[in-house]
Amino acid sequence: MPTSREPSPSAAIAAESTYTPPRLDGRTIAITGCTSGTGRVMAMTCGTSGARILMLNRPSARADAVLAELRDAGVDSTAVPCDLQSFDSVREAAELLAQHCPSGLDVLCNNAGVMGLPDTATVDGCDVQMQTNHLSHFLLTSLAWPVLVAAAEERGEARVVNQTSGARHGKPLDAAYLGANGGDLGGDGFPGFGKWRRYQQSKLANLMFTYALHDRIPSTGAAAKVKSLCAHPGPTDSGLQAKTTAAGGTQLIDRLILRRTLRVAHPSRSARRASCGLRATTAPAAASSTDRRDAASLGRPNCFPPNAIPTRSACCGRPASPRRGSRISSGRRCAAPR
Repeated sequence: MPTSREPSPSAAIAAESTYTPPRLDGRTIAITGCTSGTGRVMAMTCGTSGARILMLNRPSARADAVLAELRDAGVDSTAVPCDLQSFDSVREAAELLAQHCPSGLDVLCNNAGVMGLPDTATVDGCDVQMQTNHLSHFLLTSLAWPVLVAAAEERGEARVVNQTSGARHGKPLDAAYLGANGGDLGGDGFPGFGKWRRYQQSKLANLMFTYALHDRIPSTGAAAKVKSLCAHPGPTDSGLQAKTTAAGGTQLIDRLILRRTLRVAHPSRSARRASCGLRATTAPAAASSTDRRDAASLGRPNCFPPNAIPTRSACCGRPASPRRGSRISSGRRCAAPR
């Protein structure tokens, strides 16, 4: 069984990225899931470029170690406890973000994710993959909106950057995966495709959220300067595959999917692939837009269960997928804060 080789977030790894961000002095960037993979590389790269980094991770020895590495590299970094499998934890993290960002938050990078996990429910009753990958990021974005707008007013722009995947292609977005149905969605028995369907739905939700957020950003005022962007890093050996295996992903279809991904992923590609998210996070030319070519029907469910968390929701309509070759795309049609 192939194993994932996790890169070290050193200055050398950061320099290996195919994209070098501009100086980010005076900017504050919050990144979820930055104890490994592309999030870890992004934290180091943005931090060594001058940004202040707020690390949103579950408290752990690994999170402490990465925080120490960033500080040893001279990065102004702060740990913000955040468990994306608990809405209460996300709310607490949002309160801490507001405290740490008196002059606003320049970028919220919704990077954290899990893949190919069994059909289990979080403490809130939602599917563990959907809540970790999408629902909690939706809530975090909604609660952090005021500090994003404050940064846009103070420094001219702010950004929300979501991470999707090529795995988003497939079944139209289904409201059943967004509700409090964790543990009841099934599909873990042979051949075991259910876990991958749930992952596909969560990654599609990431993109639809990006589209809808763009649509709901006002056209005037400071909020008009907040960009809604989405990055797709491509096949990446980021450590995510090893976590899938550790969670019981050992059936034939699991092995085939993971083997195929690792075969095309360069050992250090998580550093180079992080350049996609880095561009969305820092490139001056990155724009929130409505480029929706290669349109395909993705269904019209209610993209956010109205009773799941106390934020606004919207019903999907006329959704579309960006062209397959796009690496940074903005889009529409999923619930978003207004």
